[in-house]
Amino acid sequence: LQAALVFAQAEAGTAACIHPSGLLLTCAHCVAETQSELDLAKTHYLLFASGTLVAAKCIAWDGKRDLALLLITAAQGLTAGDPFPAMEIAEEPPKVGTKLFCVGHPGSEDLECEEEGVATGYDVLHVSRGAFRGYAEGQDVQDNEEIGALMHDCWTYWGHSGAPLVEFKTGKLVGVHSSWDEETGMRRGVGVEAIREFV
Repeated sequence: LQAALVFAQAEAGTAACIHPSGLLLTCAHCVAETQSELDLAKTHYLLFASGTLVAAKCIAWDGKRDLALLLITAAQGLTAGDPFPAMEIAEEPPKVGTKLFCVGHPGSEDLECEEEGVATGYDVLHVSRGAFRGYAEGQDVQDNEEIGALMHDCWTYWGHSGAPLVEFKTGKLVGVHSSWDEETGMRRGVGVEAIREFV
């Protein structure tokens, strides 16, 4: 939980710190929808679960895998060189049915309401439980551009993009939530194979 972050700007989204030096993993679409919109000079502001505010710059972006890496460039109230709380990336995908939890930022505005500005009432960070449901049949695990190949059933909302999917027993990162299947309601994400290849 301490290694989860939320975007503190208008864009809703979540990230995970994957190295104590301040390396952050999120979905590419949380940083830029397309390659042409990507601005590597832009500073992104995020909040750790502890409330620590950090500034970060995007250092890698992959629209096909739907993954981005940011590096923390400044942190409020921390001395230079202090380690950040981080989670370890799993070596391999879990077995189907493995229990997971998802730490994400649902977003403060109800985007399913016809009226603008209606509050969701959700907490800034929400922890939900579920399970790994395998990969979509016939989909390349490295291609998450249209919809994530990983399937899970942890509860998520609009701002959960980039939220870490963590194996319940080991505490290791096995994926990040990215989208959902409107036809089936199944939550989708980017699997650990794509994460490891990207990192």
